[in-house]
Amino acid sequence: MTSVPKPLKFLRPHYSPLKAYFDIFMEDSDVKKKLADILSVLAMTMATGERESLKYRLLGSAEEIGSWGHEYVRNLAGEISQEFARRQFDDTPLDDMMDLVQQIVAFHMKHNAEPEAVDLLMEVEDLDLLIEHVDETNYKRACLYLTSSSSYLPGPDDILALDIAYSIYMNFKDYTSALRLALFLDNIQHVKRVFTSCEDLLQKKQFCYIIARHGMVLELDDEMAVEDEDREALQDIINNVKLSEGYLTLARDVEVMEPKSPEDIYKVHLIDGRATAGAGVDSARQNLAATFVNAFVNAGFGQDKLMTIPSESSSGSSTGGWIFKNKEHGKASAAASLGMILLWDVDSGLSQIDKYLHSNDNHIVAGALLGVGIVSCGIKNDCDPALALLIEFINKDDTTIRIGAIMGLGLAYAGSQKEELKVPLSQILGDAKTPLEVLAFTAISLGLVYVGSCNEEVAQSIIFALMDRSEAELNDSLTRLLPVALGLLFLGKQESVEATAEVSKTFNEKIRKFCDVTLLSLAYAGTGNVLKVQKLLGYCAQHLEKNELHQGPAVLGIALVAMAEDLGLDMAVRSLEHLLQYGEQNIRRVVPLALGLLCISNPKVNVMDTLSRLSHDTDGEVSMAAIISLGLIGAGTNNARIAGMLRNLSSYYYKEAGHLFCVRIAQGLVHLGKGLLTLSPYHSDRFLLSPTALAGLTTVLFACLDMKNTILGKYHYLLYFITLAMQPRMLLTVDENQKPLSVPVRVGQAVDVVGQAGRPKTITGFQTHTTPVLLAAGDRAELATEKYIPLSPVLEGFVILRENPDYEEEK
Repeated sequence: MTSVPKPLKFLRPHYSPLKAYFDIFMEDSDVKKKLADILSVLAMTMATGERESLKYRLLGSAEEIGSWGHEYVRNLAGEISQEFARRQFDDTPLDDMMDLVQQIVAFHMKHNAEPEAVDLLMEVEDLDLLIEHVDETNYKRACLYLTSSSSYLPGPDDILALDIAYSIYMNFKDYTSALRLALFLDNIQHVKRVFTSCEDLLQKKQFCYIIARHGMVLELDDEMAVEDEDREALQDIINNVKLSEGYLTLARDVEVMEPKSPEDIYKVHLIDGRATAGAGVDSARQNLAATFVNAFVNAGFGQDKLMTIPSESSSGSSTGGWIFKNKEHGKASAAASLGMILLWDVDSGLSQIDKYLHSNDNHIVAGALLGVGIVSCGIKNDCDPALALLIEFINKDDTTIRIGAIMGLGLAYAGSQKEELKVPLSQILGDAKTPLEVLAFTAISLGLVYVGSCNEEVAQSIIFALMDRSEAELNDSLTRLLPVALGLLFLGKQESVEATAEVSKTFNEKIRKFCDVTLLSLAYAGTGNVLKVQKLLGYCAQHLEKNELHQGPAVLGIALVAMAEDLGLDMAVRSLEHLLQYGEQNIRRVVPLALGLLCISNPKVNVMDTLSRLSHDTDGEVSMAAIISLGLIGAGTNNARIAGMLRNLSSYYYKEAGHLFCVRIAQGLVHLGKGLLTLSPYHSDRFLLSPTALAGLTTVLFACLDMKNTILGKYHYLLYFITLAMQPRMLLTVDENQKPLSVPVRVGQAVDVVGQAGRPKTITGFQTHTTPVLLAAGDRAELATEKYIPLSPVLEGFVILRENPDYEEEK
């Protein structure tokens, strides 16, 4: 109020007489307009809820709005939004008010109050005005506010806000930011426009790195890249050909190339001398666990101490020695683990796996086929070696071999919507003779290949397969993977699922509700939609007599929907705590898995404590789920506290084969890729959600709803679906020729600076390292040198640096 002229303070008692005089006695003149201005300012403090300030402003002289101070402008903006709502209701014209809105927005934009300008425009439903008012200096802040507020807006406003932000970025040629929004909106037209608008080849390479990390399958055409040579180079990046090389560069830099054995992970010597190693437990189960631990820990390194040992003698007798330490279906997982060890290195991977494809043991062949899929997970190749190898095995007589080949195809072509797979896999679904287990894996593979595509034909074939199941088959836990596969087709696609959801109401009542809830959960995954979370909580609150199946997916659904932004995530964690206290037993069994999904590769202390408590629960299924989830929240972090908990659990459960197996899996996950990998489906500053990664995690978690029959039974290879979410948690800076470049970067805890005044620091508590560096959950990096300019606003994954032409060495 310091800027308000003194006399106005003395006019307050005379407000009513002045108003009356204005209304009755004054004839129209400049003086009357001036008085209207003064009354408008007085009304700011005097009139309560009458919107008089706005009324007199519209009657007054149209002089500079800012001359009465910020507080006055803010007050007007508030009254405009109320008046707007009223006039919309009465259908009266809005023109005089919109002129005022124009003035206010211009004033706010000039005075660094972008959020207030955006808020006002949202209230009067005219965000397009923003595009005229932004300039070089403030467009970034305006867009940042638009994008971060979009997660709290109801649809379709959220999409509108992001579209406006996209247009603004395009206008200011900030193409990388525009691309992030295009990927967030999953709008392929927008992505193409970014490519066609940008002339700069290096910048396009950076786009390709972001698209590759996102897992989007994109074929570049002549418009997006004119020169053939350039187009090949760009397509190679999108196809992720460089991923293995970059990952190994990181591994060498961090000095963890030395292969590790499962014993290095178990660290039995640290456990107090209680029945070390659990002598009595069946050794096949232990060897199977060691297979997984070995695969997870050495993932992508290309060498380990069990599977890739060079043979002593030339006859090759010792190779494959480890595989034969596993029983029957264990051999399949053992052979497939080779694929995980050679992850992303397709050429050398296929040549090493090849020898197992000619084995006489069906289980080994099946594992090798799955291994082919795992090796090519996330890597595209023009000559499609995986397709050529696997397609001829999907109709063999042996079910194990079929499952291996089908699952391999799902992993290799996730998200690619490859036409060549639709017909052969749909035929398997439509064949009445297909065994149930083959059917379930076929559906999941189709769901992965067409993830988030809303493809009608695929949905149709899965629906028919579900309708044809007999009563007995509907009780089988594998049947529950069919609705999951159906949900994957609509992953994150919101309303698009409604038609299919209607059809699902006609299913057999055993699976009807399960299907309904699963579709809802997956369609709204990663949207943060509060209403859907409430609906799912409603399902969980029911205390039902017999154990209902649909409550499991409802609990997982809460986690899937709420993982979108941090606020919703914390609220979901609290809601899950309540479910633990008040929910029925079948709900308590799923809560740990939901917590594991919410904080995946992000070991939050409060969640860790809850899971630690649940891992000693009296109910065996609760404790197994909690143990697996400890592995999930610590995945790839090498978190010492979780590793310690798991070691204690391994001695605590030394007699329980099932629990011990879960502990081993969790230990493998915590040391995933020796601590260089993450399972988080979010990337690019936790803004973008990779659909294929989420699909892989979802499949594994839904399989864990009935652990005894899936992961602890003979379908342990379901765990390999987690490969889809495995990504290096690195920042690797490369120069203009794509060669690694070491530069100093500051890495610290990310700070949310949306709408803050000035130029606040974006990270806190940083340390300076030279690239390549590891980024933990919630970390952000920024360059600590002016010598280079990064081509991406977010430093994550592969970032191309361009030399700064204005840089001068300090003398």
